[in-house]
Amino acid sequence: MLGLVGDEWTLLVMQQALLGATRYGQFTARLPISNSVLTRRLRFLTKEDLLQRHRYQQRPPRDEYLVTPRGRALWPVLVSIWAWERHWVPEHREPLPAMHHLSCGADFSPVLCCGGCGDPTAAGDVTAAWGPSGGWSRSLPAVTTRRRSVDDRRDSPSGLFPQSMSALGNRWAFAILVAAFTGTSRFAEFQRALAAPPGSLADRLKTFRDNGILSADAEDPQYRLTPKGAAFLPVLVTALAWAQRAFPAPEGPAVLLTHTGHGHAFSPVLKCDRCGAELTGTTVSAA
Repeated sequence: MLGLVGDEWTLLVMQQALLGATRYGQFTARLPISNSVLTRRLRFLTKEDLLQRHRYQQRPPRDEYLVTPRGRALWPVLVSIWAWERHWVPEHREPLPAMHHLSCGADFSPVLCCGGCGDPTAAGDVTAAWGPSGGWSRSLPAVTTRRRSVDDRRDSPSGLFPQSMSALGNRWAFAILVAAFTGTSRFAEFQRALAAPPGSLADRLKTFRDNGILSADAEDPQYRLTPKGAAFLPVLVTALAWAQRAFPAPEGPAVLLTHTGHGHAFSPVLKCDRCGAELTGTTVSAA
């Protein structure tokens, strides 16, 4: 999952595909992306079954890239990142547009709710436990993100989703944030749970503190989620839900989420804060 959604160009290409881009020229017109980077991302997304290559013209040969069911199911993650960045991260090259709900005609913010009972859900309302295929060893594979080429680095879109990538673009960072949501707060506890190199752990914790996602000071050395950090919950749970549907393990799910105080399994659903209706990928557009 991190190898896919932990790459900013991948998310941006999928965002435009879900907004209707299918042809190479449409992607280059909508994104500040080089031809070489776009070609690699389209090849990668086709290989991972998020896009399907379809020839629409023979002479000369022309292909388009259509969103697969696996790719279409990624929309809650993109909407959650969009909402979090727009509300909590002011330093963008250009202000992010508002989200428009086509069903009710209003600009909206998504509300995370429980798919079982429909109640709004925030940090502290969800309990996580390892499932049959879960464990930190699976969550921290040797390589979770692709190596970035020279072209990728030169054409980096850093600044479009700047702080989301601080959590999703690094395997230790994502694990640290998940651990923070499950109650881990001290440096030694993070190191013991994740077996992370001390230097990497210290660097990621500093980034989260600098970005206002975690707080810690000399008087209270524990790393605690700030309101901004707690608001990242929709990104985490929608990404987890997508990953467990898209890449199921034969022995069962890696993580089991429970709606705290309700006793039933938690599955994330996004609703419109204006009309209360459940959102779908086809009813969300940029305002």
